[in-house]
Amino acid sequence: MTCLYPGSFDPITNGHLDVIKRALKIFDKVVVAIAQSEHKNPCFNLEKRKDLALLATQNLQNVEIITFTNLLVDLAKELEIKTVIRGLRAVSDFEYELQIGYANNALWSEFETVYLMPNLKNAFISSSIVRSIAAHGGDVSSLVPKEILPFLKEQTCM
Repeated sequence: MTCLYPGSFDPITNGHLDVIKRALKIFDKVVVAIAQSEHKNPCFNLEKRKDLALLATQNLQNVEIITFTNLLVDLAKELEIKTVIRGLRAVSDFEYELQIGYANNALWSEFETVYLMPNLKNAFISSSIVRSIAAHGGDVSSLVPKEILPFLKEQTCM
C-alpha cells in the first residue's frame, strides 16, 4: 500500500525524514508530494524544493518525490492513493490537521488521514524554524539532512 506525505518542504528537515521513515514501517511506498504553496511565500521555488527532497531521501528505498499544484484530494484520486500521512509535532498542530483531515474526507470519503509523531528530538523542528535560525546565521546542521546544508547557506531568503 502507498501513502502520500504532502507539505511545502521549504526546506525538507530531519523532522520530515523522521516521519517518512516511520511511514515506511507501515506502508510499502511513500510519495512525498511537495505543494506549490505560494500563499506561504516559500523561500525555495518548487523545483528546488523537489531537488532538495530528492537529495535528502536518496538513500531511502520506496520513496518517490513529486510536486503538485492542485488540491491534495484531486492528486490522491489521480494517483489512486487513499491514505495521507500528516506529521504532528505538538498539540497546536492537532487542531489544524484535524480540520484538514475532515475537509479532505468530506471531499472524498475514501481518503483517510494517518497522523504520525516524529521522534522527540525532532518534535520542535519545522521548516519555518530552520529558515529563521539560518537567516540569523545560526547553526541548523542538526535540524536538516547534511546533503542540503550547502544549499541553505547560499539561499538569500535565509
